[in-house]
Amino acid sequence: MLLLRCPLPLLLLLLPLGSRPQKLPTRDEELFQMQIRDKAFFHDSSVIPDGAEISSYLFRDTPKRYFFVVEEDNTPLAVTVTPCDAPLEWKLSVQELPEEASGEGSGDPEPLEQQKQQITNEEGTELFSYKGNDVEYFVSSSSPSGLYQLDLLSTEKDTHFKVYATTTPESDQPYPELPYDPRIDVTSLGRTTVTLAWKPSPTASLLRQPIQYCIVINKEHNFKSLCAVEAKLSSDDAFMTAPKPGLDFSPFDFAHFGFPADNNSGKERGFLKSSKFGRQTSPKPRVDLHRVCIGNKNIFTVSDLKPDTQYYFDMFAVNTNTNMSTAYVGTFARTKEEAKQKTVELKDGKVTDVFIKRKGAKFLRFAPVSSHQKVTFSVHSCLDAVQIQVRRDGKLLLSQSVEGVRQFQLRGKAKAKYLIRLKGSKKGASMLKILATSRPNKQAFPSLPEDTRIKAFDKLRTCSSVTVAWLGTQERNKFCIYKREVDDNYNEEQKKREQNQCLGPDARKKSEKVLCKYFHSQNIQKAVTTETIRGLQPGKSYLLDVYVIGHGGHSVKYQSKLVKTRKFC
Repeated sequence: MLLLRCPLPLLLLLLPLGSRPQKLPTRDEELFQMQIRDKAFFHDSSVIPDGAEISSYLFRDTPKRYFFVVEEDNTPLAVTVTPCDAPLEWKLSVQELPEEASGEGSGDPEPLEQQKQQITNEEGTELFSYKGNDVEYFVSSSSPSGLYQLDLLSTEKDTHFKVYATTTPESDQPYPELPYDPRIDVTSLGRTTVTLAWKPSPTASLLRQPIQYCIVINKEHNFKSLCAVEAKLSSDDAFMTAPKPGLDFSPFDFAHFGFPADNNSGKERGFLKSSKFGRQTSPKPRVDLHRVCIGNKNIFTVSDLKPDTQYYFDMFAVNTNTNMSTAYVGTFARTKEEAKQKTVELKDGKVTDVFIKRKGAKFLRFAPVSSHQKVTFSVHSCLDAVQIQVRRDGKLLLSQSVEGVRQFQLRGKAKAKYLIRLKGSKKGASMLKILATSRPNKQAFPSLPEDTRIKAFDKLRTCSSVTVAWLGTQERNKFCIYKREVDDNYNEEQKKREQNQCLGPDARKKSEKVLCKYFHSQNIQKAVTTETIRGLQPGKSYLLDVYVIGHGGHSVKYQSKLVKTRKFC
């Protein structure tokens, strides 16, 4: 292990002790001589206070040394070092204090320079060393008195770390204790959800200390400490920005590290909806790492995950009194695959009815038997618009939104197979009819004009009749008009719910039929027809529908029209 040597400005505080010893207020005066007088005392210093976690920063290949004094032999001692975002090399060693600096001698203290020289020239006794990125501990029930040195080095990159030292480890217990089985169990696995369960921390169940559990989810790897999570999220999210060389963080600026002592009960179920703990800043967007604190529950369902994706889950027990945390043994799981869609085979020249759930999708397959130069797809969307994609042997040929009736003609290829993906509307369920054919003259649905509205002439309205008009096409088709009396409070919303264009005249009552006629015009500008509906009641409302029926017998409905006869004539 590399022995780090550096000047010891701390001895200005530690060693001028003789007959006029410097007396500092202590939390435990019998064990620690140097303690906290105010926050500024330990800021930008190399002193480790007793019973307080400090957070600091290492520049790559730049060692850092910390000190603390144990005055009496057989003193319990615990030191915890937490690497955040890079492995650390660290070593704990002890040197004997000069007898003159014990605080029990008499006479004038030694000159400062002589004390510093005496300490730095002595080789300390190494007690413990470690290299890695685990949270590691040194614990001793009986430590000798002396000047303790903690040397730290990061050889990979600049990094954050945390250090905690105490001479009363039995009573302090700032870190939550892990249960006898610290593993996270995956109790349920779905396509977009994973349910996790874990045993509660004895710190909460036995000692009744305030503990909350925080879950971290990502797609890369497990984390060994919460400060490693913070460093991954953003250097400015939960940490202060890197200090200037030669400066440390104040160990008492706890607002910059860990969690606030709030009682978030974790009402949000989905981790994407969670609120971040720590400083309320504007985080940098990261989509691959999420965290949520759920209070003291020991079961949680993570939602909004992607199917067939591996996720890593980490659990941290956080003492909300001390803002210090302990990591459970992380786990990982792969969500289930999307249920394989049943592919519907389309037969050449035959209309197929398709129903799609809200936001759902359906897959169809078309494999022409014979060689073909062109292939035609005719789609009739009964309700809202649907999305259609057509791939030939894996290559995308078509991606369109379809409303009403559309026809697509694609270039054919010998022995080609076509995969059709239909995606439904976000508003509600979708229904449609589709026909695929390699025969160019096969047309299932009648052609429609661009405008499928029915126009009513107000000036021609009487107490017993209304006159309407609609557009046709150059193709000769059969048109049938139907009427239905409705209440006066019938509105557009009700009309919209009845706008299923795939329901043909066969679904109507015979008494609602007005007439049927054939109509077309070679001049598209003159392809307009009018009709007067008679035998109506004065002051009544009627819903009018026009159906155009193609040669194959399939019909398409124009947009419904609400009309009202005059009450007085």
